[in-house]
Amino acid sequence: MREEIQRIQQAMEREGYVTDRAVATAVHLSMTLGKPLLVEGHPGVGKTEIAKVLAVMQQGDLIRLQCYEGLDATTALYEWNYPKQLLHIRLQQDGDQSVATREADIFSERFLLKRPLLAAITHQGRPPVLLIDEVDRADEEFEAFLLEVLSDFQVTIPEVGTVRAEARPSVVLTSNRARDLSDALRRRCLYLWIDYPSLEKELAIVRERVPHAAARLAEQVTALVQELRGVELYKVPGVSETLDWVAALAALDRRELDMAAIEETVGVVLKTREDQETLRSDRLAELLGKALRR
Repeated sequence: MREEIQRIQQAMEREGYVTDRAVATAVHLSMTLGKPLLVEGHPGVGKTEIAKVLAVMQQGDLIRLQCYEGLDATTALYEWNYPKQLLHIRLQQDGDQSVATREADIFSERFLLKRPLLAAITHQGRPPVLLIDEVDRADEEFEAFLLEVLSDFQVTIPEVGTVRAEARPSVVLTSNRARDLSDALRRRCLYLWIDYPSLEKELAIVRERVPHAAARLAEQVTALVQELRGVELYKVPGVSETLDWVAALAALDRRELDMAAIEETVGVVLKTREDQETLRSDRLAELLGKALRR
């Protein structure tokens, strides 16, 4: 079992995802037990990447459902292609088919627009990875509907009948904790919390994802972002901001970090006016000094 977890960790790192044993164990258990994996953590720490890497590891397709306020079952499951149905009806007006036959024809699968949930259930071939991203943004009503789908992986389409998954997809749900998820959803999932990484781990991620950046620059930017996370900010920078900042500075041919470079590119890492005002030049200079000593 330890060898299997180590194999998963190595496979994830081969795909560019710098991970640890806890993440690899959660992925292994999700695959072995066939249970959805609920991943929570701060924005930009690599939650979504787990699903992407898992799809590559399993050599399957990634089907993504991006959640948002107001998302309903119809949008997530299926819709009928009404323009195509109307065109088909007009073309068949002079035919001798009965009304029942025409109705059965226009409500057949060729007029069905499969949204992510139905696409995952009806997927042919190797089971896909279903990513339900930012599930905390969806309403509680949609969450209740989602429970039913995740329990049986089957849905009933009134005009077609009940559709069941031939092979269950792997499911990864992510949450930024914008609201509390129900206990019922949590009970159906394995749980993984991803925190901001340590300096050493974040630097390893930067070196993996932005290998062309100067080593000194990568070290300094990573250390400064670690210092920024200790300040009370409106939007704390995640690992994604660290990667973007290193890439931006490398694109400007910077090999070391100084105040001039920070002021030129501060919008890459601090995404609100309030945060930029909180960290005026003198405060940033102080944090840069700490980062360089670190």
